[in-house]
Amino acid sequence: MRNLALRILINALALTAAAHLVSGVRISDRFLDVLWIALVFGVVNAVLKPVLRLLSFPLLLLTLGLFTLVINAALLHLTAALAPGITVDGWGAAIVGSVVVSVVSVVAGFVVGDDTKRGRRRAREGR
Repeated sequence: MRNLALRILINALALTAAAHLVSGVRISDRFLDVLWIALVFGVVNAVLKPVLRLLSFPLLLLTLGLFTLVINAALLHLTAALAPGITVDGWGAAIVGSVVVSVVSVVAGFVVGDDTKRGRRRAREGR
């Protein structure tokens, strides 16, 4: 439960950073709206991203992984369509916004010590 709350807060921080840094991404100023958007973004990523990566595997190989930018931008667009309080103007803003979200998420996860991946690795190793 702690990891879920931590991931939602990290997503909220990353989406807010993208809204401040990318002119085509706008997000609500209300804290609860941002948390809701972060939750929707997390669910969309958890459910659809693995499926889209699997289906686009040939394109990912062909572009040496750069097609991931398009997948992430599409997921950000879908989040904007599903959650009120966030808007994304076009694919350019979605791609740059998804890069900002990814970078902020990785850095924030490292800083706060997100145990999500570490916990899965320990479980596989039998610890």
